[in-house]
Amino acid sequence: MIRVRRSAVIDAPIDRVWAVLRDFNSHSAWHPAVGPSRIENGEPADQVGCIRNFTLKDGNHIREQLLALSDCDYISTYCILDATLPMRNYVATVQLKKVTDGNRTFWHWESTFEVPRGREREFEELVGGGVYEGGFKGLADFLQGNGRVFSNLTPTEEKAVVATGFGGPEVLQYQNRKTVPPRSGEVRVQHAAVGVNYIDVYVRKGLFPMIKPPAPIGMEAAGVVLESNAAGFRAGDRVAYAAPQPGAYASVRTMPADALVLMPEWLDFETAAALMLKGMTAEYLLHRTFRVKPGDNVLVHAAAGGVGLFLCQWAKALGARVVGTVSSQAKADLARANGCDVPIVSSRYKFSEEVKKQTSGKGADVIYDGLGKEAAQENLEALAVRGHWVSYGQASGAHDNFPDLTAKSGTLSRPVLFHYTAERALLNEIAGNVFRALREGTLRTEIRHRYPLSAAAEAHRALEGRQTTGPILLLP
Repeated sequence: MIRVRRSAVIDAPIDRVWAVLRDFNSHSAWHPAVGPSRIENGEPADQVGCIRNFTLKDGNHIREQLLALSDCDYISTYCILDATLPMRNYVATVQLKKVTDGNRTFWHWESTFEVPRGREREFEELVGGGVYEGGFKGLADFLQGNGRVFSNLTPTEEKAVVATGFGGPEVLQYQNRKTVPPRSGEVRVQHAAVGVNYIDVYVRKGLFPMIKPPAPIGMEAAGVVLESNAAGFRAGDRVAYAAPQPGAYASVRTMPADALVLMPEWLDFETAAALMLKGMTAEYLLHRTFRVKPGDNVLVHAAAGGVGLFLCQWAKALGARVVGTVSSQAKADLARANGCDVPIVSSRYKFSEEVKKQTSGKGADVIYDGLGKEAAQENLEALAVRGHWVSYGQASGAHDNFPDLTAKSGTLSRPVLFHYTAERALLNEIAGNVFRALREGTLRTEIRHRYPLSAAAEAHRALEGRQTTGPILLLP
């Protein structure tokens, strides 16, 4: 039995390398030794058990079968079924690992096989040099040329979390759904990670009339384009979005391309899915709805939540004094570590006196309020004269009406992210500012809560039960 091992470092992010290698039929596009190739029986090129039938450029013919594929561990295992080469019992494994010093990828390729006696050295050099080392160089050149996956990865069915009606988390059901080919202006995306946000709770409950059950929910995700019928996007592009149309709780989604942005090469899928809606919300709230400046007193509610942490980090970087409300001491510690100068532990929406105390009686120049009606009177009390109250969420319920702001000469905003990102130029600008803030260290994200896509109801229970801090992800 011969064992051949080779390793290399590819100068590209792991998600981009994996997007190519997980396609079992992509090697004809990047490997210098491989000629025409097809997947038999029209099966998807990422379906375990599929068979690729190809010809080497030296004229040899091979049939290989995909035995295992792990998107979590970046591992692919396959075997040779038939070959004109005298190789038997050939089993190979490809594994990727992220290189810690820089955004590069470690690629290990290993196989075992048998050949006729006396030809061991010949085939060890053929596999190790011509196949593996040639493949390392071929893929590196392919990626340097902005190469993309060409074969069809599209599964015949997708998995999706569907709201079967309006109500509690129990209405969320994990179901099979047929994929839909993209029409003009649309793309089909295979999700790698999906973000969970409080707006998903509002949609599930019917507070925001954005779906007609049964329908998938979810507004935020990141993944790879499988198929494009829209200008500016092509198969293999790494994309992320916060979309105005629900439907992100799915393994694969066909959607308008208008909501998508191309991900920077250095950004991974999980961070992107945790960042898009919450990061862009923080961007427009701090830079557009109310322009925070040095010395401003900023009040951030739910300061240890997904949006709250980004607001604290960014407002602090802008020179503001940040006061936040949280529901526990552990969350207070987390908020403080992320830029909140004074976290107030309050479980019954009582915070105005402490806000005034911490601002020398002045109150907050701006309040970023995702709490809703139960905190309305306290917000008015905590608002500074000529202060700005930004009501962008309603975790405690929708406002019946707002208190009279005349006594404070206060102003009120009821902003919606998707009004700020409706134009392509503004979407690119806001997303670009978020990506830049992340890379420069202004924004930081630590993902503590990951659930399988099938456990979306459990994620909602934890979110509504105030058991989470920071971003929550669903992994298809």
